[in-house]
Amino acid sequence: MSGIEDRVLALGGLLQALAQVRRIADTGQSETTPVRVALDSVFRIDASDTEAVYGDVASLRGGLRLLRDYLANSNRDEALGKLALAVINLESRFSREAGVAGQVGAGIRELAAQAARLGSAHPDVVAGLGSLYAGTVSTLRPRVMVQGNPHYLGQAGVVAEIRALLLAALRSAVLWRQSGGSLWDFVFRRREMAAAIDSLMG
Repeated sequence: MSGIEDRVLALGGLLQALAQVRRIADTGQSETTPVRVALDSVFRIDASDTEAVYGDVASLRGGLRLLRDYLANSNRDEALGKLALAVINLESRFSREAGVAGQVGAGIRELAAQAARLGSAHPDVVAGLGSLYAGTVSTLRPRVMVQGNPHYLGQAGVVAEIRALLLAALRSAVLWRQSGGSLWDFVFRRREMAAAIDSLMG
């Protein structure tokens, strides 16, 4: 798989996770499969390649469609784009903070056995990931601010799921950067990225 395809997959993972953040913040409800794909990716630290982090390309079809729409300037959800940029900016800070990154890695390893036993989307695992995010990534600036319905954003379970998904989005942003991703891609490589999406989705 080429570098541009790896970057596109990682961005698809990022957008797919954040689309669920937006959905939960507005409605209090998430979609089971995209959430599971996102949270599974958090625990696949030693995956052989980018595709393996998400299971397969088919698991990211929703995120890849969102990315294709964004590249074609047909994405209506401006808040999703702003959220994605906020996570990418956060990743830049996160990657320079070795102590925080180390704490996150250790926390994920501690939760891995429970996730393997119960499933990554089990409420106990989600709560653990949410607490891990709150105690580590949330200390970095600039913080990622999620807008939504105050009724749902006041519920502990909703907040935990949002934080767990933000951790998954950060995982995708790290992958994107590791595969050579740069914000310049959105200026100079939009057509190449769109072609890679079409190739991946067949």
